[in-house]
Amino acid sequence: MVNGNGAHEHTEEADSKQDGNSEMDGGDDSNEQEVIVIQDTGFTVKIQAPGTEPFDLQVSPQEMVQEIHQVLMDREDTCHRTCFSLQLDGNVLDNFAELKSIEGLQEGSLLKVVEEPYTVREARIHVRHIRDLLKSLDPSDSYNGVDCNSLSFLSIFTDGDLGDSGKRKKKGNELEQIDCTPPEHILPGSKDRPLIPLQPQNKDWKPMQCLKVLTMSGWNPPPGNRKMHGDLMYLCMVTVEERHVSVTASTRGFYLNQSVNISNSSTTYTFNPKPANPSFLSHSLVELLSQISPTFKKNFTALQKKRVQRHPFERIATPFQVYSWTAPQVDHAMDCVRAEDAYTSRLGYEEHIPGQTRDWNEELQTTRELPRKNLPERLLRERAIFKVHSDFAAAATRGAMAVIDGNVMAINPGEETRMQMFIWNNIFFSLGFDVRDHYRELGGDAAAHAAPTNDLNGVRAYGAVDVEGLYTLGTVVVDYRGYRVTAQSIIPGILEREQEQSVIYGSIDFGKTVVSHSKYLELLEKTSRPLKVQRHNVLNEKDESVELCSSVECKGIIGNDGRHYILDLLRTFPPDLNFLPVDGEELSPESKRQGFPRQHRHRLACLRQELIEAFVEHRYLLFMKMAALQLMQQKVNKEAKADIPAITETAEAPSESNADATQATASESPSATEVSTDSTSQAESNTSATSQAPTAGEENSSKPATNGLVEPTATLNGECKSPLEGKELEESIPGLAQAKELAETLVAEDGSCIDPKSREVVLNACKAVGSISNTSFDIRFNPDLFSPGVRFPEDSTDEVQKQKQLLKDAAAFLVSCQIPSLVKDCLDHSALPMDGATLTEALRQRGINIRYLGTVLEFVDKTPAKAQLEHFYRIGISELITRCAKHIFKTYLQGVELSALSAAVSHFLNCFLSSFPDAVAHLPPDELVSRRKSRKRRNRIPGSGDNTAWASLTPSELWKNIASEAKSYYYFTIQCESVDQVVEKYGFQKTTLLREISVKTGIQILIKEYNFDSRHKPAFTEEDILNIFPVVKHVNPKASDAFHFFQSGQAKVQQGFLKEGCELINEALNLFNNVYGAMHVEICACLRLLARLNYIMGDHPEALSNQQKAVLMSERVLGIEHPNTIQEYMHLALYCFANGQLSTALRLLYRARYLMLLVSGEDHPEMALLDSNIGLVLHGVMEYDLSLRFLENALTINTKYHGSRSLKVALSHHLVARVYESKAEFRSALQHEKEGYTIYKNQMGEAHEKTKESSEFLKYLTQQAVALQRTMNEIYKNGSNASITPLKFTAPSMASVLEQLNIINGIIFIPLSQKDLENLKAEVQRRQQLQELGKIEELTEERPLELEDKIPID
Repeated sequence: MVNGNGAHEHTEEADSKQDGNSEMDGGDDSNEQEVIVIQDTGFTVKIQAPGTEPFDLQVSPQEMVQEIHQVLMDREDTCHRTCFSLQLDGNVLDNFAELKSIEGLQEGSLLKVVEEPYTVREARIHVRHIRDLLKSLDPSDSYNGVDCNSLSFLSIFTDGDLGDSGKRKKKGNELEQIDCTPPEHILPGSKDRPLIPLQPQNKDWKPMQCLKVLTMSGWNPPPGNRKMHGDLMYLCMVTVEERHVSVTASTRGFYLNQSVNISNSSTTYTFNPKPANPSFLSHSLVELLSQISPTFKKNFTALQKKRVQRHPFERIATPFQVYSWTAPQVDHAMDCVRAEDAYTSRLGYEEHIPGQTRDWNEELQTTRELPRKNLPERLLRERAIFKVHSDFAAAATRGAMAVIDGNVMAINPGEETRMQMFIWNNIFFSLGFDVRDHYRELGGDAAAHAAPTNDLNGVRAYGAVDVEGLYTLGTVVVDYRGYRVTAQSIIPGILEREQEQSVIYGSIDFGKTVVSHSKYLELLEKTSRPLKVQRHNVLNEKDESVELCSSVECKGIIGNDGRHYILDLLRTFPPDLNFLPVDGEELSPESKRQGFPRQHRHRLACLRQELIEAFVEHRYLLFMKMAALQLMQQKVNKEAKADIPAITETAEAPSESNADATQATASESPSATEVSTDSTSQAESNTSATSQAPTAGEENSSKPATNGLVEPTATLNGECKSPLEGKELEESIPGLAQAKELAETLVAEDGSCIDPKSREVVLNACKAVGSISNTSFDIRFNPDLFSPGVRFPEDSTDEVQKQKQLLKDAAAFLVSCQIPSLVKDCLDHSALPMDGATLTEALRQRGINIRYLGTVLEFVDKTPAKAQLEHFYRIGISELITRCAKHIFKTYLQGVELSALSAAVSHFLNCFLSSFPDAVAHLPPDELVSRRKSRKRRNRIPGSGDNTAWASLTPSELWKNIASEAKSYYYFTIQCESVDQVVEKYGFQKTTLLREISVKTGIQILIKEYNFDSRHKPAFTEEDILNIFPVVKHVNPKASDAFHFFQSGQAKVQQGFLKEGCELINEALNLFNNVYGAMHVEICACLRLLARLNYIMGDHPEALSNQQKAVLMSERVLGIEHPNTIQEYMHLALYCFANGQLSTALRLLYRARYLMLLVSGEDHPEMALLDSNIGLVLHGVMEYDLSLRFLENALTINTKYHGSRSLKVALSHHLVARVYESKAEFRSALQHEKEGYTIYKNQMGEAHEKTKESSEFLKYLTQQAVALQRTMNEIYKNGSNASITPLKFTAPSMASVLEQLNIINGIIFIPLSQKDLENLKAEVQRRQQLQELGKIEELTEERPLELEDKIPID
């Protein structure tokens, strides 16, 4: 996308920058063929800036002039200019014109950079830009979590950019200078988990100081008489040589003036704005400073050199802020820009927007209204939507923090704190408390706390359906310092009128009074099918029937802008009856068996959208089976032949997970049970389940990123069947093909085209699965069931009864299907959670709410194969404990006043993690504790508790509370009174618990080694708590077209069509870049897949380059120790090894192992893969003893998690045997290879090639062992004059090590002809060139393919 030498780069101002690919080629869409031709490829122009040689710049016709400005502000030699125009033949170019619209601009044109006079705005931009350049290598913004900066450490392990170093290091054989010994704490079996290596010190970050101080002067703004001399503002600076200077920014540039800004014995502060002599008038501050400070000149040049050498992905801003839970002690330096930003309500660059504050609502809604008929329009629209959302999330976060910190005045200051509401920067803020007893019947404050997240999920769902004419509010939920703040955009006119007048649809009192509106019904009807919402009637206060197509809480308001808004979407999805006990309602036996229904904190517990999707999918299969079965019955009766037994044999016995679904249908048709698990529909569900999963919920957008290349297809009943078996079965069961055809016609909404007999079949099937229509499959839910206060008309009693049954079935489906299928996926390792976040994601993808965590853990506990789920169980318990601690921490923090915050947080962490039995809190000194006589003061700010109750918390009390919270919230029993007992019982690491609690609550701690286990002093002091960050939830708008391409590409690759797959994924990458800018999780997944394809096709350097981007992006967007990042490091190491960069590969693997130890400890199935990789690389560099330590550890872990008979274990034995063979310890080698051979023989049979290979290797080892023994005997017999035959000790060849690496990383080779390969490579290169317009790059010389005619594929 970008590379250092003067190619394009995003800076904050430039909205995401595209290298000429703003219009894509050839995206053919499912419904309409659209081909967009790239408008003539790029061309080169010459740029002439004052004082530099003219240089060439590659541009594309779709770029705007402004984008050339950006490039110049980033280039090393022109970066200090901000206030200039570009001129062609003396005509000034318009900044916002596209290059193709400029007359006379063509290949080779000369553009002149002309300095323009400054204005106050331009002068400020200039100062800000210079400050950014001076700070460009300084990581403090990343530590402080500002301006979308985040950390990345990859370059420390690769010594800069891999691309360059790759060319450097290829020369000699690299074996000589490798030091392979890892640090002690990385070795298998080490119990030490240090924190400091998490953030290795980057030598580039010891910034070369260019300037000591640069601040705005206290003399600002210039008085009138000076304004008329062109003074814009005054700056103060102190150079590294300790020279204090005063600078005037004037319309003509910057010069030294004669003011004195330093008070010493001889002079006091004096204001004298006249130019000094000499004044060094310069158009840029850099030129001025270079003249008066030699150190500045030297260091600034060096700094810019370093800056442009960094990979662009290390410095581009991320779309949403990522916070780091650890940071070193950073010196706080003076920074005028930061100081100014802190006290203005503007967000950074907002002075660039005409009209100052942004009208967020207008922006959010206008972007939705953009046209979307064809691909370019959709890209433009999605890009605008994404940009506004990420800006809104940043503004909302900043506002929410300001509200809690007490920097915003309430709009109802007379009310008590919890009831206050705020408006800041055109955003409305409210606190998550139950004000005015609004939620009294639903659970009070607990409901008020849950409602905002439910509402956000509703906004996500309606936003994803994207119905024209229906509008939702921009919504962000921020948890900060124990408070939950909801930030919303403001409907025009809503503040001027009472809510009662505005609401024309829905209810403001939970269903007592209800109104409806035809336009809303029409709009909501369009969402009812995708969201599975049933249209239904409820009674209002006059007992009249009112029709709704949403829950009663959902309110419709027409704004002053005439738009139809819906808000309060907290009941978009139906209630979860497992956590909603209702008198007189019986749940289904599956739920009751597990101890449901259970009391929950509030009555807003609802099912997740993913669950609804999975349930409907499951019912659809059932529907197909019923229909097929009845058709076959009819056919059988017609022919009056006894064919039924044949059918029964082919079908398998029903699986347990299906039992609940079949009970419902058994009554309808006697043999439904037998066919209900036949594989045809299994195969179908394979395809549909996977295609549907990614669209199911917003959060799991990154699903493709989790499991590498091949997505294991899982059916809803938790069984995996290959589509192939389905096909064979289809032929073997008579009538099924017909059933299929029928089923196709059934989907035609009206059943008109079907003959009466078939219609009856459909009717029965519809009844059986609870479809709302009698002629086609259509399942929807009534979200108002069991809502207190909602009443239904008499005439709909039957329907309501059916709807209730459907809800009970869905609740049972969660417990009896989804939870077992999750556990099964963990057993066969298609789901591999590594930490709390990935575990949560795995649950949510299957529609399991976190409140079921206790149930899931109990299920695991009862599983026979519990030992193979130990990692899952441990992560689950740790997640449960840290979540309970988070709940307690939330209320704990609300009572803490600001001056005691660090003391309170460190005290809480001591009680939670330190073995020190009597942690005592240090109260701040008395003079800081405000003496408040009247506790009744009303207008206190939200975040200002004034009690010291927090100080009395003790470790034993906290752990008691955690246990009782676990019992009451998760219905799970933890028998532990202290942290040490928990650690002992479940095998936790305290560092891991510290990471989990810090990430969940937003705490940032000092990075140092903590002594948790000392019984004499607490682990944390208040100096160790550096910051507390917000935890932010927001909508993630999707790049739909790009995602569509990405999925098709994945599917093609899985089917083995690499060429088509590669094209589609390149296309997706282009589209993603177009919508999201350069940084995003989905782009990360895309790059990883591309790298893998490059590798498979033998283009190792390209694989390395793409994977390097993926690692950098994962570090920046997900976090430096996120499980995804760990996996990206492993992939990168493999490609480094293939490129012959062995020491880099090792360093990357050691980094991955360190992170993994920190995040989940050594006992995890993924650790076996990592250790096998490390062991193999060490074997390759002949470090045999070290290699054995890792390989034997991998063997132990594989045996534990895959069972001693698995093929993974056989492979592990073989790898260990190879190292022993290299060490000439043949007896041990034989022993391991025999183990492996036995497994292969039992699993695959004698004839399988694996078994044969193993047997050959055994023979060879035996011969070697015999030869060695002979030689030894010879020596014993004849002493020194023995004739010794030389033995063959084999140092492994790199090719053989790489082959083994490919095998363990799941890359299998399939033959492909040379011609295919060349076509493929040519195609890929063509794509790359299109994609990299404007990127000057030396193409790496073509290397012969190492893998002649062999191609790995996943």
